[in-house]
Amino acid sequence: MAKSEARPKPKENDQNYELIVAKSNIKQLAYTNTFSSFNLLKEALKELVEEFRKGLEGKVPAEVLPVFIEKGPFEAEFQLAGDLLVFSMHSNVFVFNREHPIWKIDYVKDNPLNSYCGIIHIYNFLSDSFKYNRLQDLGYLIARIFINQDNHFFVEGKRQSGELVKDFGSDVVTKEVLRQILETAIKYAVDFDLLVPPYDQVKIASVEQMKDEISHSKIITGKRVGFKFNSDDI
Repeated sequence: MAKSEARPKPKENDQNYELIVAKSNIKQLAYTNTFSSFNLLKEALKELVEEFRKGLEGKVPAEVLPVFIEKGPFEAEFQLAGDLLVFSMHSNVFVFNREHPIWKIDYVKDNPLNSYCGIIHIYNFLSDSFKYNRLQDLGYLIARIFINQDNHFFVEGKRQSGELVKDFGSDVVTKEVLRQILETAIKYAVDFDLLVPPYDQVKIASVEQMKDEISHSKIITGKRVGFKFNSDDI
């Protein structure tokens, strides 16, 4: 009886190719899910704008009413009076540094590839910064949404509820979830008031700044210019 032939050992190159293919597929899934979620987020934003406008119309000046601005596949804006929220999806997929709490949950321990995530950023700017083209003005990151291959997500940000990554292995992106995130971000931006900068920060101005200030109010401005803005500020 002929002996069965022994299977050849996989070559190192074959294993490398398998790893490359696996990672590429995971990253593509994370990107696709994030892109779909960003489109859902834009739909939720449009609905919020319509609801806000119905509730506020006739009660406030027209220029105070919220506006949704489509800026392309990876960016959208929500303007409400003096505040502008900029929503931006990054076109790349990221993994976390080794100190991040994501590595402590079983969902990622069991499959480290679950850590690859796409990102949606939410920034708060002053509307006038864009209106008057004040390129030196500051915006603040108030939330970012991470979404992986399984359409699971978690949020880092101001007043976003829950422990950071506790439910990453079970929470799934839906329009309702995105709406909650949006409402929290909008409320934070409205409550996040423009502070008078410390005197020593503005006691000296250049001629160029002064001319710009006279013509377009262009002295550098941000809600916390001269103050620290920490990730745990409420």
